[in-house]
Amino acid sequence: MKLLRTALFLLASCHAADAFVSPASRPSPSLTTDSPTSVFLLGRIKRAIKNRVGATNKRARGDGYGPPLDNISEAVGNTPMIKLSDSLCPAGRTIYAKAEFFNPLSSVKDRLALSIIETAEKEGTLKPGQTVIEATSGNTGIAVAMMCAQRGYPCVITMAEPFSVERRKLMRMLGAKVIVTPKAGKGTGMVEKAAELAEKHGWFLCHQFETEANWKFHEATTGPEICNDIASIGGKLDYWVTGYGTGGTFHGAGKYIKANSPDTKIVLAEPGAAALLDSGVATERNEDGSPKGSHPAFAAHPIQGWTPDFIPLVLEQGMSLDLMDDYVSIPDGAAVATAQDLAKKEGILTGISGGATVWAAIETAKKAPEGSTIVCMLPDTGERYLSTPLFASIAADMNEEELKIARSTPSHILEPPSAE
Repeated sequence: MKLLRTALFLLASCHAADAFVSPASRPSPSLTTDSPTSVFLLGRIKRAIKNRVGATNKRARGDGYGPPLDNISEAVGNTPMIKLSDSLCPAGRTIYAKAEFFNPLSSVKDRLALSIIETAEKEGTLKPGQTVIEATSGNTGIAVAMMCAQRGYPCVITMAEPFSVERRKLMRMLGAKVIVTPKAGKGTGMVEKAAELAEKHGWFLCHQFETEANWKFHEATTGPEICNDIASIGGKLDYWVTGYGTGGTFHGAGKYIKANSPDTKIVLAEPGAAALLDSGVATERNEDGSPKGSHPAFAAHPIQGWTPDFIPLVLEQGMSLDLMDDYVSIPDGAAVATAQDLAKKEGILTGISGGATVWAAIETAKKAPEGSTIVCMLPDTGERYLSTPLFASIAADMNEEELKIARSTPSHILEPPSAE
């Protein structure tokens, strides 16, 4: 703690600090080594020291990653932000996309799974060898299966029928048992099934939609990463754009950003076809915070991982903190089209939710003052959507243009089968 107090003088000479409220001007919190404030300050101190010696945050090619990791969970977090080019970003504005597919199992949910398992181990609610169960649209299940494989816990996942088949296969590849629930039950059906199985068999239920371990990890990691990376280039974070699945990223990272960069406007997006928040209708809850039933404003939408058929408790609690400054409704087709543009124009392969978030960021940039900086989230990779509308227009066989190229030289031409 002496380091935190004595090293702050370095920040006075660090130009990056100007974009944020100085720690001295805030109420003095209890400085513990794992508190979000300490995480932020330590990150700022490290960057101040680097700036003083002329170091750069970018590693040169060939430098290596650093010391080998003890296990896969240590690879979670510290994901990069990628600047979008003028082909997508409106002129005079800057959009950075935080690429959560750099996590080991390629989604933001790796953070959630790590936090839930580590918190439960620390609190003693997860016993050695106990089965872990969770309801998921896929990414959380994949991440939980990863953590269970690494820690030696049996894993069972409940998942509603409409979600992509490749997600089921990935979870089974990681050793999980996947229980598919009928489409008619929607998200609440898979949640109810997980709770029923947990009670019947004495399994540990993750409660991703209700647990504080969800948003607190984003407050301690995702939020500081965004603020520290913008500060490292002497920038100012004007807007932060996200959607929601559980609401953990919005709640936790949003809480940290508002505390440390209060002028930043937080923009929350949801599908126009499932405007649960915009409806103003609350979700009725059971005693544990889980939903009692499906929300009346819900309708099926293509943005897998976003907006289940209820308002999660984690999201509701975040909304009660007045974190949201602006709201964006995603129209039909915009998420898929933008995800395809990101692939073809930026070389960034993200999922439908990433396309939705970038679309919201572009719309925000269009209205933002010139010179504004916008950061948005890319929750996962496009490879998780091969059987979804994202790839519906992508053919597996050669088209006429490709056949013409193949026939332009005489060897090794795979002709399509003749129609007879």
